[in-house]
Amino acid sequence: MFFFDVHTHGKSSTENIFSIENKYPNATDFTKPFSIGMHPWFVHKDKIEEDLLMIKEKLQDKNCFALGECGLDKVAETDFELQKSVFRKQLQLSEKYKKPVIIHCVRAFQEIIEIKKEVRPTQIWILHGFQKNLQVAKSLLKNEIIVSFGAAIIHHKKLQNILLEIPLASILLETDVSAFCIQDVYKKVAALKNMEVEVLQQKIAQNFKRIFKK
Repeated sequence: MFFFDVHTHGKSSTENIFSIENKYPNATDFTKPFSIGMHPWFVHKDKIEEDLLMIKEKLQDKNCFALGECGLDKVAETDFELQKSVFRKQLQLSEKYKKPVIIHCVRAFQEIIEIKKEVRPTQIWILHGFQKNLQVAKSLLKNEIIVSFGAAIIHHKKLQNILLEIPLASILLETDVSAFCIQDVYKKVAALKNMEVEVLQQKIAQNFKRIFKK
């Protein structure tokens, strides 16, 4: 049975890991399952249309599972209104090509939720690398946004308590840029949820197949 890693900047090294590798428009290797999007850190006015064309092309690739990571970041140097404009353009592509969205969000959760209410997407949104409080988690879940936990769950006590309040049907797991492997994340989540790793694998596999329709 697979360990599903919904968002990684690395490459899976074993046969029983199914990873979605994050790609940017300037990437060259699309041979493994991937997602592609314009990260708010790397939005450049003079390259937006070129990057959107590349994203549009790659969303039609058989190895493409999602659009992203994309989103909003109030700490980034990129103008926030420009971020929102580019985010909305990517959401249009998500809907057109029927791809779930992997979202990067820093201090802009309310704006993400407001845009979701405005857009009313048919595709599922996944908030990756969740590390906020229970109130934010509940707000995301209320607005039908899936929450993905990464390696921070291994040592972050407050995050562990939040995980206990979230139903398994609403979560995914990832490694992002961490040195921890996805098995480490699964082992910790299984221990917190008081279940065998194999049972957790089954639950996450069900979520993965429901969201990505694969």
